[in-house]
Amino acid sequence: MKKILVALVTILGLSANAQIKMPAPSPTQTISQDFGLGKIDIVYSRPSLKGRAAFGNSSLLAPNGIVWRTGANGATKITFSDPVTIGNTLLAAGSYGLFTIPGEKEWTIIFNSNSKGWGSFDYKVAEDVVRLKVVADKTSNSTETFAIGVDNITAESATISLKWANTLVNIPVKTDIKPTVRKQIDEATKGSNVTTGVYQSAANFYYEMDKDYNKALAFVDKAIATNGKAYWLFLLKAKIQKDLGDKKGAKLSAETCSKLAEAEKNADYIRSANDLIASL
Repeated sequence: MKKILVALVTILGLSANAQIKMPAPSPTQTISQDFGLGKIDIVYSRPSLKGRAAFGNSSLLAPNGIVWRTGANGATKITFSDPVTIGNTLLAAGSYGLFTIPGEKEWTIIFNSNSKGWGSFDYKVAEDVVRLKVVADKTSNSTETFAIGVDNITAESATISLKWANTLVNIPVKTDIKPTVRKQIDEATKGSNVTTGVYQSAANFYYEMDKDYNKALAFVDKAIATNGKAYWLFLLKAKIQKDLGDKKGAKLSAETCSKLAEAEKNADYIRSANDLIASL
């Protein structure tokens, strides 16, 4: 009898402590995207349509004209490691709550200093740091589960995309990396032991991003001085010379690239050099 009681107590104890684990109705997703010289991190919960209307005046999920948490559960949190520009407003590095006000053709995008509230219940207009309006596009395919992404990424720009049902909203984001890179180049090119790669990176930056072709030419010449057989450097020099209007110099540099690349059996650079010559 004693053994039976002990067994019964054990079973009841196990039943009391047992838990049932179920999938979250709106699972959390964390996005970490390299951008500029830093990162954009986004944490949000993803509701699904389940036969319901996402937007519109009668929607129970994100009705038009009402502040929306831009997801589910807690407020959507977005963190910028570096300062960015949203619309025409400079936003300091840090974490923000991303709120939106859906509309039929236009949405209001809100970055709020409170990123820790539950949904939009703790939202306060006084804590807004950025507000802008963006166009709401219609998509041909319906998205069942709400999705945030970082797309159209370049060195200094990207879009934060919001996609649900047949709606796509893109939030423009910009960053200015040029001042930081210029300082890095100034420091890295000091002294007498500068490598070919450092000079090449500096030349690429001033050619492709800063559009200072004279500085780009000066740095590519320094790179070539440290490695005169680097055919890829002569192709870069030819491009710079072409944009400076020096067709004769560009042709000579491209021919040198082709000759050196032929010795190394690099058909891609031979073709690229010949294409550049043909474009002069």
